[in-house]
Amino acid sequence: MAATATFRAVDTRNNSRYDIARARELVLAHGWNSTSFQIINPGIKRWFSAAGDAVVGYALSAGVRVAVGAPVCEKERLAAVAAEFETEAAHHSEHVCYFGAERRLESVYETSTRHSKFLLGSQPAWHPGHWAEAITSHRSLRAQLNRARNKGVIVAEWAIDRARDNSQLRSVLSSWLESKGLPPLHFMVESNTLARLENRRVFVAERNGDTVGFLVLSPVAQRKGWLVEQFPHRPGAPNGTVELMIDTAMRILTNDGCEYATLGLSPLSRRADIEPFDDPFWLRILLAWMRKHGQRFYNFDGLDHFKAKLCPDRWEPVFAISNERSVSLRTFYAIAGAFSGNDTLGLLTGLRRAVKTEVGWLRRRIFR
Repeated sequence: MAATATFRAVDTRNNSRYDIARARELVLAHGWNSTSFQIINPGIKRWFSAAGDAVVGYALSAGVRVAVGAPVCEKERLAAVAAEFETEAAHHSEHVCYFGAERRLESVYETSTRHSKFLLGSQPAWHPGHWAEAITSHRSLRAQLNRARNKGVIVAEWAIDRARDNSQLRSVLSSWLESKGLPPLHFMVESNTLARLENRRVFVAERNGDTVGFLVLSPVAQRKGWLVEQFPHRPGAPNGTVELMIDTAMRILTNDGCEYATLGLSPLSRRADIEPFDDPFWLRILLAWMRKHGQRFYNFDGLDHFKAKLCPDRWEPVFAISNERSVSLRTFYAIAGAFSGNDTLGLLTGLRRAVKTEVGWLRRRIFR
């Protein structure tokens, strides 16, 4: 049956009720981008094609529709759906940035003179069936797994009905967020997903009856795989807890016949095999500054190293693609607004706190 017989378009600009169930059905049928299921998350606007056979999740910030990855639709419809979405945005004097786009959408605009792009970073990818063999040849990773086991950490998959809004999981999440230097971010790193776990999978680490961490996996339907969307854990959880959760999930995914798994974007990572972009000068300077000094606020290198030590089969490039001839500062500002819930001032306040902490640490080190 044609998709147009199942779905109908929704005017999201008039505060109409968003049909999450319909978006979910489209994502489970056509989701290819690793972040496709994240359009179900709270705070995401949803645009449906006129034919009703495609959906785009996005956040509106500074007159820019910052889209979640790529349009969700049949591969043959991708270019047409993206054009329709951009045309509708233009009618409202808005332009579009696809944040977290992957190779499929990037290839659509490879020769476009009306679109620009830059590399956000790389994401590690596995065929879960390769996991166990990779572990056997990686002594340090096996040691981490054994440390967690020796400390009594046990990992099991929880049924959705048990995990949904579970107070123990919320406690872990709160402790994890409070340990961060910045305020909680939203959009594609939305942490408040425990109320929307349908079609997701949850793996929980416990020690002596206490919950010390959990994973949330989201489906990547067209690749027969899963995105590890979150892996919060209590500060002070035994070393190897996260690795043990990932190991358990990978082995179960292997038994289930899954073919793809990813831990998502490592921002600023250059591990993907891709030619350098001819970015504008100001963008090259900004990205270079972030690589050198951004560690003060977010441990990019630490996250990248953690993912790399898990022996991925390959690294995939992840892009931001904007329908403007050259990436603008407005687009960067809009991306920051999307992740801060359009509270850019609050994000800057968090950055100031992080700088203050950094300065205090430096003073103590100098005068020690």
